[in-house]
Amino acid sequence: MLKKQFSPAIRKNVVIEHNVDLAVTGGGLAGVCAAISAARKGLKVVLVQDRPVLGGNASSEVRLWSLGATSHLGNNNRYSREGGIIDELMVENLFRNPEGNTLILDTILLEKVLDEKNITLLLNTSVFELKKNGDNTIESIAAFCSQNSTQYTIFAKDFCDASGDGIISFLSGASFRIGAESKLEFDEGLAPDKEETELLGHSIYFYSKDVGRPVEYHAPNFAGIEKITMDRVKRIRSHDVGPRLWWIEFGGNLDTIYESEEIKFELWKVVYGLWDYIKNSGKFENVENLTLEWVGTIPGKRESRRFEGMTMLTQQDIVEQRDKFDAISYGGWAIDHHPGDGVYSDRPPCTQYHAKGTYHIPLRSFITDKIDNLFFVGRLISSSHIAFGSTRVMCTCAHGGQAIGQAVALKQQLGLQKNTELINNRFVSELQQNLLVEGHFIPGVNIASETNLFTDAECTASSTLILDSLIPNNEWRSLDVAAGQMLPLQANTNYSFTLFIEALEDTDICIELKVSRLKRNFTPDVLIHSDAQHLKKGKHEIKFTCEKQLDAEQYAFLIVRKNPKLKICLSDQRITGVVSVFNGKNKAVSNNGEQKCDDNIGIDSFEFWTPERRPGGKNLAFGVNPPLDCFTAKNLTNGYTRPHENPNAWVAHSTVASAELVFDFKESKTIKEFYIHFDTDFDHPLESSLMGHPEKQIPFCVQDFSIYDDSGNLLHEEKHNHQSVRHIRLDQERHGNRFRFVFNRTKRNYPIAIFEIIAR
Repeated sequence: MLKKQFSPAIRKNVVIEHNVDLAVTGGGLAGVCAAISAARKGLKVVLVQDRPVLGGNASSEVRLWSLGATSHLGNNNRYSREGGIIDELMVENLFRNPEGNTLILDTILLEKVLDEKNITLLLNTSVFELKKNGDNTIESIAAFCSQNSTQYTIFAKDFCDASGDGIISFLSGASFRIGAESKLEFDEGLAPDKEETELLGHSIYFYSKDVGRPVEYHAPNFAGIEKITMDRVKRIRSHDVGPRLWWIEFGGNLDTIYESEEIKFELWKVVYGLWDYIKNSGKFENVENLTLEWVGTIPGKRESRRFEGMTMLTQQDIVEQRDKFDAISYGGWAIDHHPGDGVYSDRPPCTQYHAKGTYHIPLRSFITDKIDNLFFVGRLISSSHIAFGSTRVMCTCAHGGQAIGQAVALKQQLGLQKNTELINNRFVSELQQNLLVEGHFIPGVNIASETNLFTDAECTASSTLILDSLIPNNEWRSLDVAAGQMLPLQANTNYSFTLFIEALEDTDICIELKVSRLKRNFTPDVLIHSDAQHLKKGKHEIKFTCEKQLDAEQYAFLIVRKNPKLKICLSDQRITGVVSVFNGKNKAVSNNGEQKCDDNIGIDSFEFWTPERRPGGKNLAFGVNPPLDCFTAKNLTNGYTRPHENPNAWVAHSTVASAELVFDFKESKTIKEFYIHFDTDFDHPLESSLMGHPEKQIPFCVQDFSIYDDSGNLLHEEKHNHQSVRHIRLDQERHGNRFRFVFNRTKRNYPIAIFEIIAR
């Protein structure tokens, strides 16, 4: 029994101190990736999260699907899914949770953090105070956990702010902005003529459930939708739940930090009013048995403070895809803005403008020259309000989080005192290489040859695909939308193609070969050659000979233009780095087949060519002469770990069930570890919730493989791999002249494919 006598003095809570290398505030996807990244490099990390679960807007508290450059597969950013730790998390979520249950995602994030012995996790803990050691250095932060009445004082060498509203950056005195810059400040065509305070608002979602019997609903007194515009009311569909209701938004014209609770109550009013309308208006069918299963208790917040770094991303950086020497991350979501009044606005619920490809995000956008040991990640990074419309989405934020975790580790390894000292070509290059080896991916930056011992070895493959055709399967697709086949072509080569077409009546066919003006893009905006032919009713093998040659190796688009009187034959064969695309529509990301823009807003007009999700999206059946000889073992050490200008993969012949790679050195080498980069279809968006996916494992990904030394000793064997990157640490250093890898095919019609094998 514990008894405490009255004390006239004020009692104090228990105080626990932590002394660590890095303190990360904010346990959303950006903070989680930053903490894991730093911990895996040996840093002692405290991760402070003010909620009971990790994941932020992706968690079971908010339930927003996480996305990034892939944009619901609705833009031209092929093979752009974010790599590294966020990819590891998303692929694992697919494997365990293809249905998109956010409760399962909570457990995956928690498991990954708890598995890192260098991370101390503090949940339900809010930072409220900061102390500095001089004007430019943070010394410590103080936080309080309401669940155990404990106060924490955290001393760290470096601090990473992933808190969304930027509590650490704010308390430290760092410069920040709220609202929209004027058009004149950065010459942004989408910016308003004058500075504005309007922001993107908050959203709250709900889920319903069919209980198998009629359920009444009596709305609370505070519910109501009287002020909602008819446009929003017309959007209501009885089967829509969760993030499909992203347009239930409000608060962008209020203070999204200090009035966040008021915004939440207004959103509750809307949600319960909408449900009352669905259940009781008589305008919806099949809702009698539905009950309101879940309503968010905190809103998903889009925008508040943005902090000023050493450089600020602008609209032009995104649209013109400006290269950054210190690129450590990238984005690809549309420039996506919403009216501040949300559901009460008579403006469209969002406007989205896409770039033709992905863009760089530099290290300088994550640091300030005013605070020597402060990094900011997530939606806090240095960008204009317009650019923020793209950088703010979760997988983009998480990708930057991993990069900063590595940056902190490198800074401390080098003994640097100021973050700005990292802005050095040699240090930036080392940081980029550390990230790339682990699958992080930065467009246009490849793994250096000196990073991989296998670049000095001769690689022999037991089988290599030379692609001369994809076999027709007698499945015919209507050309009610134009269809295209993306193919990696060589320069200075005249190609001839065969396509299999059925004409439902006498009609014309138009075939084109197009490429992207920027080689790394997948937007066909340059016409190489076109041909029109008249077809009689019936089935035809159409020959299309390109009279012009490409100037460089890159992806080309073999396009058959829209004609509903035609059908095109498909193939069941799937090949890494080869995909069919269609000039269709995806209204979820404002893709209407073509982006048409006025010249004065600084946005390009172009066509969208997008794949279909599996189990759809079959390739077009075709023949090509000369055959495509671009899947050789040389790709295994070219430094690229996904299709980028070329497939960058070794692919075995489609008929073999097992294939070997042998690396021979002229003299014995000592090897401690391997990194193997597999194909998990970086084109496929892995929305973490609600969407549902047709498979647990990406069928391109090799699951079973083994590694042997020059004496035939088994070094490693693995079954049932589903991850993009396998880091294999050998139990001891191995010396030898030869290393052999054996890979087994996972699924029929998906030949064995590997992007990169790194030995160190």
